[in-house]
Amino acid sequence: MRPAAGFLGTGFKPFSLRDDCMDARLQQGTLILLETLNAWFTGLHAWLFETLVQPPMYALGFMTYVEDAYDATEFFLYGCAEIVLLLLLFRPLEALWPLERWPDRRAVRVDILYTLLHRLGLLPLIIFILLSPLVDGFDGFLRLHNVIPHNLEELIPSLAGSALAAFLVYLLVLDLALYLLHRLQHHLNWWWALHSLHHSQRQLSFWADDRNHLLDDVLSDLWLVLVALLIGVPSGQFVLIVIVMRMVESLSHANTRLRFGWLGERLLVSPQFHRLHHGMTIGHEGPARGCNFAPLFPLWDILLRTANFSHGRIPTGISDQLEGSDYGDSFVRQQILGIKRLVHSVVGNKV
Repeated sequence: MRPAAGFLGTGFKPFSLRDDCMDARLQQGTLILLETLNAWFTGLHAWLFETLVQPPMYALGFMTYVEDAYDATEFFLYGCAEIVLLLLLFRPLEALWPLERWPDRRAVRVDILYTLLHRLGLLPLIIFILLSPLVDGFDGFLRLHNVIPHNLEELIPSLAGSALAAFLVYLLVLDLALYLLHRLQHHLNWWWALHSLHHSQRQLSFWADDRNHLLDDVLSDLWLVLVALLIGVPSGQFVLIVIVMRMVESLSHANTRLRFGWLGERLLVSPQFHRLHHGMTIGHEGPARGCNFAPLFPLWDILLRTANFSHGRIPTGISDQLEGSDYGDSFVRQQILGIKRLVHSVVGNKV
């Protein structure tokens, strides 16, 4: 009896053909799903804008801003999708594998407000209005001096053939930029006066990522946008990069025992890795004024010697909270106290 042709004679050919067919069907099905989701999103976007946004703008005479409003409506929908994902993915994670259990979660409520304001577009809209003149002026300055930023695909032609590779390189560069900014937030006393609000949360959860002073947000967003402008990040990729960063950073703040393993902890910032950054004493003290600064990739902390991979369970917060320092328990009070700390750090007098 001769052997079956597919097994010994031709190297499992029937199975490879079947796998190829399955891969083709899977790719086709994925493409159809993505196109369907995109069609739904586009239809919802158009309906929401034409039904709820455009009529009052027309009535109030704001039609000169119609394009900006159209984009803002799109960001609002992205934010809604993000919040749904946060609730579906990270809330069960915290409920099933919590690192800490809190009988009273009232301290988390203000962080939920921050997240809603950020992800649904209100605070980004305010920041956009504040930053637009600066970004436009910087862009005009570059063009006036014949400085036209090249994107990475032009500088590294091999990236042009892979959108995914280009996206990952842009993500790495922007993550490095945010790592350096984060070091400044801890090193400069006046900036720490603002950024310390983010570290003052004693009940760290996935909601805490957006817990920032508004001035801190303005400075951070300006930094990120200017770096993106300098390296020529395409607008479509920039939006996706921001969404990916926000989702990963929400996970890294989660109250969970989830770990990525020895290798995973060194490839992507985990909740354990970032929790040490919020750890009382080690997260904002020492020669580097803290540790584990990278938003996404521990690579930068490893290379610049600010990484801490210990697994001790350390309470989160700021040391002076144990001495009675007040960072506020409401959005308005937190913003006011941040300004007072900023003034105090500059003039050296209590406000």
